[in-house]
Amino acid sequence: MKQPWIHSAKTDSWLILAPPFVILLIIFIFQRDIRELENQYSFYTWLFLIVFVDVAHVYSTLFKTYFVKAEIRKRKFLYYGIPLLSWVLGLVLYQFGSLVFWSALALVAVFHFIRQQYGFMRIYARFEHDTLNKRIDEVAVYSATVFPMLYWFKTPRAFNWFVENEFSWFQSIPDYTKGITVVYFIILIIWLIKTVSEIFKTGQFNIPKIALITGTYLSWYFGIVYFNNDLLFTLLNVISHGIPYIALIYIREIEQKEARHLNRFSVFRSGFGILLFIAVILGFALFEELLWEVLVWNEHFSMNIKVSSEWFQFLVPFLVVPQLTHYLLDGFIWRKPSPK
Repeated sequence: MKQPWIHSAKTDSWLILAPPFVILLIIFIFQRDIRELENQYSFYTWLFLIVFVDVAHVYSTLFKTYFVKAEIRKRKFLYYGIPLLSWVLGLVLYQFGSLVFWSALALVAVFHFIRQQYGFMRIYARFEHDTLNKRIDEVAVYSATVFPMLYWFKTPRAFNWFVENEFSWFQSIPDYTKGITVVYFIILIIWLIKTVSEIFKTGQFNIPKIALITGTYLSWYFGIVYFNNDLLFTLLNVISHGIPYIALIYIREIEQKEARHLNRFSVFRSGFGILLFIAVILGFALFEELLWEVLVWNEHFSMNIKVSSEWFQFLVPFLVVPQLTHYLLDGFIWRKPSPK
């Protein structure tokens, strides 16, 4: 069968499909060294994983949205309205307390991460027409991502999404972990049987789709359920999400665009274009994190700028606007236009 690569077998394999497998292999081989790395070089792990990957992937969206004049002209209300809505939502939520604010943002982030895996699965299943098989794949992707999160909600973990106790309000719900664990493994077994039988029946198999779903199961289960370590969770969570997203943006919005549609983006397809692309998103990410550090957190470095906590109700929602805008816009910008 024709494999539904987004760019090519090599590019997709290394930048979109391989990250969870590679990171998991590194974790199993160097687990003790990684824990030591977390203790001695926390600043550098934060800089690379959070700033250079997680925050940078947020700004890669600019190349599909705010940097594209035609896109802005076509959907002005969306692109101007979402940032404003993000700030207003943040202001309202912060009035209920910072924990409510961060808990709500964490749930939106979780949904965004889950939907990305579903979106990649749909891309890799775009040539398939068997409705039942597609439904089983969809259920498998949601099971692979939703179960670990539901497990996390009821089982204290040594890590958090944004702040401590962000999911603490789930503790009042009766324990459901045994039930969902059974359902999780039943779905996994059904998907495995379906996939294997499909291969034997047709003699064909969709390599990127199977790899994507398998990697999702592995990264989410081991990152959240099996291991209970902050750095290991961040490695699997951030790299498996951020690197494929950045790669997809570059492939779709620069590499695969016709020259006449690139306009100012042409420079990003030149000899050192990809390095310039990375430099741009890293620059935005560094600037945002600098603001967070000096105005709010003061964890990794400080400029001794004192901001009254009373101003946090306005400042924190404002600083979150790029991130929340990214989450909300992602629900619109990847949709295929309806056939006319």
